[in-house]
Amino acid sequence: MLGKGLLGIYLTVLVLLPIAALLAKSSTGGLNAFWREISNPEAVAAIKLTLIASVIVVVINAVFGTIIAWVLVRDEFPGKSVVNALIDLPFALPTIVAGVVLLALYGKDSPLGIDVAFTRAAVGLALLFVTLPFVVRSVQPVLLELDLAMEEAAASLGASPATVLRRIVLPTLAPAIISGVALSFARAVGEFGSLVLITGNLPFKTEAGSVYIFGQIQNENLAAAAAVSVVLLFAALLVLALLTFFLRRRSRHVL
Repeated sequence: MLGKGLLGIYLTVLVLLPIAALLAKSSTGGLNAFWREISNPEAVAAIKLTLIASVIVVVINAVFGTIIAWVLVRDEFPGKSVVNALIDLPFALPTIVAGVVLLALYGKDSPLGIDVAFTRAAVGLALLFVTLPFVVRSVQPVLLELDLAMEEAAASLGASPATVLRRIVLPTLAPAIISGVALSFARAVGEFGSLVLITGNLPFKTEAGSVYIFGQIQNENLAAAAAVSVVLLFAALLVLALLTFFLRRRSRHVL
């Protein structure tokens, strides 16, 4: 009972109360004021850019994150331990430092000759950088525990590698991939530090939702910042709810 009570207090203080305060602030002035703030053309452009870029990023992560996890688990190559450690680099770096790193690597004086600073491509690049580990680290443990005997048995019965992948491997990995995608989307929607430098924060072009919110706070327009925050929060919660529903439905079908 004590553990449940402490958990309730913890969730209330750190999760429910801040969300309640955010909702209260966003509704200052009533629904008309809320609608006016979120339908502001600049706010709409920022929200749209954030959601579209986040969806694109999680699709890319779902594919390449799974491939990277597969290579790290199933293949042996020189420097594997180094690559495995580098996957967690976005977790270790403060996001503003990640922004400096990306600006140095893909900005005006890029050593690679790739200058995407202050473009929409920079938004996607920054989000990819900070969200890559989520799918990789979600899929890796499942791959490590995957029974190779099932794959070998299917292959011995004449199944092609593509069939084994489609009928055995991917269904097993699907829950882990979806979990990683959900975490990636939630992180991408709320990302700020890695975006603020390399995107230039140009309204209607590269200004993401989090940066728009920061700008409204600087302008002391807390109601607008809270209103847009609520939209992004509910977008993230909706995606998480849909993915959770899909996972539960899939689990019932498997059982």
